[in-house]
Amino acid sequence: MTPDDLKELAQLIQLLRESPEIGSIEIAGRFGKRVVVTRSSSRSLTASEPGPIETVATPPSRPAAEAPRATAAPPPSTLKEIKSPMVGTFYSAPEPGADPYVKVGSRVSAGQTVCIIEAMKIMNEIEAEFGGVVKEILLENAQAVEFGQVLFRVEPHG
Repeated sequence: MTPDDLKELAQLIQLLRESPEIGSIEIAGRFGKRVVVTRSSSRSLTASEPGPIETVATPPSRPAAEAPRATAAPPPSTLKEIKSPMVGTFYSAPEPGADPYVKVGSRVSAGQTVCIIEAMKIMNEIEAEFGGVVKEILLENAQAVEFGQVLFRVEPHG
């Protein structure tokens, strides 16, 4: 990165700090990569208050024409969603070749690990916040995931 690129990246981070309504900023094709700057805390940041800001650089994504299209209808109101708490890469199993943490039809308990999201070379175990039966898995292994994106739809215990 050039000094000008670093200055521009610092300006984007400042914009994120000053705009609590913005959760993340993504720039594709800049800095030689796809760059995502995201708020890593749910509390608002101000310009005078330093806070945790995360910058993720990943290889360029597939062109929009190749991106998979979601055509599923909205889930029935009885299903609860497990969403991604961060930007990263979704992994369904603890290591390559291992069985996935959960499959469609699996019963999960609150606190049970359902997947891993890799962010900045750190493997983050994602746990179910409630118990139920997995009805839908919305991502494929090693697929990029955005903050707040739905990972699973679960029918809660009755």
